[in-house]
Amino acid sequence: MGFGLVVRFVARDAAAARAFDELVEEALEGIRSKEPGTLVYVNHVVPDEPNVRIFYELYADREAFDEHERQPHVRRFLAERGQYLESFEVTFLNEVSGKGTSADQAAQ
Repeated sequence: MGFGLVVRFVARDAAAARAFDELVEEALEGIRSKEPGTLVYVNHVVPDEPNVRIFYELYADREAFDEHERQPHVRRFLAERGQYLESFEVTFLNEVSGKGTSADQAAQ
């Protein structure tokens, strides 16, 4: 069953938001090439809140998330992100049902 999270990041200002996005892009290079268990990892901007970013992350399972957290590119992101942020809030998600998800495929 899938495991996911949503994170709301609030950058200090516009310059910090741009620098945060650059840090995310660096991490994404490793996520794309070295993390088969990371199914979705998306950075969203919030309309009318230019300093807010919402991450949606979906992993094959909890172990895939734990493996993601151990990666050097993720550890660097986690260590560096604080300099750009006012705050962040993490919400963990356990899949119940959906389209294009592991629960959806199990139901077919």
